Amino acid sequence: MENKKQSQWTLRNIILIALIAIFTGIIFWGAGFLYTALTVALTPMGMAPFANDILMGLWTMAGPLSGFLIRTYGSAFIGEFLGSAVEVFMGGQWGAGAFISGLVQGVASELGFALTGYKKYNWVGLNASIFTTVVVTFAWDMIKNGYMHYSIIMLLGLFITRYISTFIFGGLLTKAIVNMLDRSHLSVSTN
Repeated sequence: MENKKQSQWTLRNIILIALIAIFTGIIFWGAGFLYTALTVALTPMGMAPFANDILMGLWTMAGPLSGFLIRTYGSAFIGEFLGSAVEVFMGGQWGAGAFISGLVQGVASELGFALTGYKKYNWVGLNASIFTTVVVTFAWDMIKNGYMHYSIIMLLGLFITRYISTFIFGGLLTKAIVNMLDRSHLSVSTN
């Protein structure tokens, strides 16, 4: 599935993106509990903001997974946004605010595939999506979560943590899932 042609919006692809959104939305919802536990554990050390960045890859994995599997314009955005919608409807702790996060994260993930002209469905395209996701969501957290008030050292630590988390969940896990689908002959990216 390295660099095959871009796919079209088919009923099969729409069903797949809906399944990805449901599955990841449930994960996003569950990660809220993990976030709370991590925040509590890290607060005494003055490291509570790291809870967000440790889990960022988990919260943004729907975009790279959808984009890499569906391989068409908008699939990364739609997968991420619909995943956030599932989280909202399940009663996630951020309420309707998760829609905004899903919007930002979806645009961020889609941007990486767009930068490759929707032609690089390999590590180049996946890493572009990871990089744009990290940069855009970090910029968003500079505003939304007040990251701009942290020291340069803290910002660097948060950025590196976010990058590693996003690489693991949006990169390595996405690639592993796609490889498993290829081996099972359930690939949906070509027509």
